[in-house]
Amino acid sequence: MDVSDRADELTVLRRRLAAMSGRPDQSSVEVRDPSAGVLPIPEALSEVLPHNGIPRGIVARFDGANSLLVALVASVTRAGGRVGIVGMPRLSLLSAVEMGADLSRIATVPEPGADPVEVAAVLLDGMDLVVLGRLGPTGSGTDSVAPSRARVVAGRVRKQSSVLLVAGAGWPGAQLSISARVLTYRHAPLVSAPTDLDSARSGYGRIGGMRLQVTASGRGRQSQSAEVELVVRGQGADRTVEMVSTTAVRPVLAVAN
Repeated sequence: MDVSDRADELTVLRRRLAAMSGRPDQSSVEVRDPSAGVLPIPEALSEVLPHNGIPRGIVARFDGANSLLVALVASVTRAGGRVGIVGMPRLSLLSAVEMGADLSRIATVPEPGADPVEVAAVLLDGMDLVVLGRLGPTGSGTDSVAPSRARVVAGRVRKQSSVLLVAGAGWPGAQLSISARVLTYRHAPLVSAPTDLDSARSGYGRIGGMRLQVTASGRGRQSQSAEVELVVRGQGADRTVEMVSTTAVRPVLAVAN
């Protein structure tokens, strides 16, 4: 892609963002209340993340199970916020809907081309939350982003009072890190109460949820961890997924990056 083609693509993206906000004559849109200091999160995570939410104006890192990422997207859009998702073609929007997401408030760019960071920076103009997928091969994290460029993007995040959530642990200068690890899956047999998947009869029933360990750490605060459960209710078009807390928050040892 040459420079002119890339510029045209970014122009089209800006127009799409303006149209989503109902102001197609504006090249940059303001869709958030500056007095709202945090993005909403699932209630089950309210004691794990600082200020009972994700503070606006920061870059955060995410690693681990995408189920937590989907829950965050659903929480923001359910509260009326807008979310952009860049470079994550396999992220399940169906799962987001089952958690209560509003698809009309989600913009996706599954194949952002050679410069996904630039696409994410454009989306910051009109989104409350921008999710950026891994920039390098699996296991390489996002170390390909130069610290100088990361600082420029972080400045844009602060100016727009939005949140940039980057998958992978390599983005330099992130103020918050969130990770999610699957502890166990839950089994939903047809005639009895849910049990651990390991104890279920082979070939019988279906997965009825999972338990996650969620850990959050940031500058100047002790790392905290909690376990949450994703509970599946209903089937087919009536299927919903709810995140509920299963343990009290407890301190964990911080791991040096």
